[in-house]
Amino acid sequence: MNIKITGTGSYIPEDIEKNEDFYNHEFLNADGSTINSSNEVIVKKFKAITGIEERRYLKPGLLNSDMAFYAAKKAIADAKIDKETLDYIIIAHNYGDIKHDAQQSDTVPSVASRVKHLLKIKNPRCVGYDLLFGCPGWVEGVIQANAFIKSGIAKRCLVIGSETLSRVIDKHDRDSMIYSDGAGAVIVEESNDEGGIMCHDSATFALEEAHYIYFGETNKPEDSSQRRYIKMYGRKIYEFALTNVPLALKACLEKSGHSINEVKKILIHQANEKMDEAIVNRFYKLHNMEVPEGIMPMSINTLGNSSVATVPTLYDLILKGQIENQEINTGDLIIFASVGAGMNINAIVYKH
Repeated sequence: MNIKITGTGSYIPEDIEKNEDFYNHEFLNADGSTINSSNEVIVKKFKAITGIEERRYLKPGLLNSDMAFYAAKKAIADAKIDKETLDYIIIAHNYGDIKHDAQQSDTVPSVASRVKHLLKIKNPRCVGYDLLFGCPGWVEGVIQANAFIKSGIAKRCLVIGSETLSRVIDKHDRDSMIYSDGAGAVIVEESNDEGGIMCHDSATFALEEAHYIYFGETNKPEDSSQRRYIKMYGRKIYEFALTNVPLALKACLEKSGHSINEVKKILIHQANEKMDEAIVNRFYKLHNMEVPEGIMPMSINTLGNSSVATVPTLYDLILKGQIENQEINTGDLIIFASVGAGMNINAIVYKH
């Protein structure tokens, strides 16, 4: 049995937040002290490290579930399937639906139930549930869909990664410039075509690493609100990712039985340009090779880090010809990979 992605869709929010838009922010250190650099210098250093020039924010009147719905509609149309034949709707996110300027997230009902409602699916045997797995959530959702189909309890699944990180960022934290919003969706199903999911691998490192990404207070001491924001220990994450992700990629590829010379693309979570480049460089060094040109498509420079949405949106944009000088052809061996809160790592070797 071959299990393949037969349709893709994405939703890229319209509102663009450029790096220059942060010039008037009051950035502070984690202890609330003043940063001894101008915002222009802060932003310039940020761009050099992350590669981000701009990012997308969801319009105030829309919710995370709306984005997920829009991406899902496109994936269903792309796969040319009847939505009533879906067995599972798996939605990866981290913060549920958060209204613009709200202090509380809303996860009841689940985002999956909301999307099923918006899709107007009548079939009660189409089961919807949410998946909390940090940034690797969409990849893990595909892994779960694969398991459902292999076991015989499902034939067709809709897997979505959707997030509105712009609604959980602390405007006094320099790291807030990293985050963005977006949604990507795929249909995963049995197929008579060659290829599909060759193998996968997942891991959770939680002994020392569980709280590298967490919910914390604003950097501004005078703010007495109870609101919490996404926070991270950037240096620890960088070192963790560089140590563990290349090894995970190598282990997954070896499990697949394929050679690194066969890999055409690596679609890695768009977390930080320099970190992603370092991960892939180290992966190829493990094979005593240089990184082939064009092996790692990037979207972070214009779309930022939208967590669970980065990998599926990147995949969809490449397939739709919207990433310059990048394409994926029938029979190409690609690797999906991600690292994020938990700390979780996963990878899929996939033949398109």
